[in-house]
Amino acid sequence: MKVLVTGASGYIGFGVACALRRAGHEVYGLVRREAAKIQLQRAEIHPVTGTMQEPMALQSTIDQCSVLIHAAADYQADTFKLDRMMIDALLNTMRGAQPKTVIYTSGVWVYGDTGDELVDETTPLRPARQVKIRPEIERLVLEHPHVRGLVIRPGCVYGGRGGLTGMWFSGDQKAQIKIIGDGNNRWAMVHVEDLAEAYLRAAESGLKGEIFNITDRSRSSVNEMAEAAVIAAGGHAKFVYVPLAEAEKNMGDFTECLALNQHVDSRKAVRMLGWQPRHGGFVDGVATYYAAWKAWQ
Repeated sequence: MKVLVTGASGYIGFGVACALRRAGHEVYGLVRREAAKIQLQRAEIHPVTGTMQEPMALQSTIDQCSVLIHAAADYQADTFKLDRMMIDALLNTMRGAQPKTVIYTSGVWVYGDTGDELVDETTPLRPARQVKIRPEIERLVLEHPHVRGLVIRPGCVYGGRGGLTGMWFSGDQKAQIKIIGDGNNRWAMVHVEDLAEAYLRAAESGLKGEIFNITDRSRSSVNEMAEAAVIAAGGHAKFVYVPLAEAEKNMGDFTECLALNQHVDSRKAVRMLGWQPRHGGFVDGVATYYAAWKAWQ
């Protein structure tokens, strides 16, 4: 297949593009920077220079690809306005390779705080404020009549460059690490390579109108993960616990996401895609993940 991946030099997108290429597909990756083009070329991925602000400039690449994966996010701009623009461009093309599969990257934060209740793809959504627009974009993808629309809801991603866990690894350099709330909440997690494998299986599935949660089976608390990260980094950072209301004054709606307590079921992906997480959890391999994060710095 010919596949376009937006955000192909990013944390999630690069892993996805490489997984598709390893599987023998011809992969095109949207990038903004010249250095990123070299990174993709080394991985046998065709770089396509452009931005989400001008999605129509990608039309010729969109036309020739049968799978279109949106894995980009621009947090320096109006993130979800750009999200919507990019999805509209990917959905509304009737030229070239047909039928097209369009895969949208959402996330488990659309479930809101689940406590200890196990939620799955049929659970009514209570999205955190930061991601309140995502369910609407999901519906556009899933209900479009002319494409095979799929939605991936990853957990918090770890491994490689580090994702959110990178802020804990810097404990060997900082005197304090801030934890929103009491740190006893549990994030739904997934390793970046396991996540990439899920995208590959979804792209090859021929399915349409399906949502897949992608999380591993670990259930460590934020405190346990942060403490393991600091120890792996050889640091002596002190944890500072910041009440949610106080943190929101400085960090806005994002703090609500960091304070979520979630338990997310991914057995649908196991059942329908044959996907299995191969990594046991962040704490289990924390020394390896620290070494990888440090090498990326």
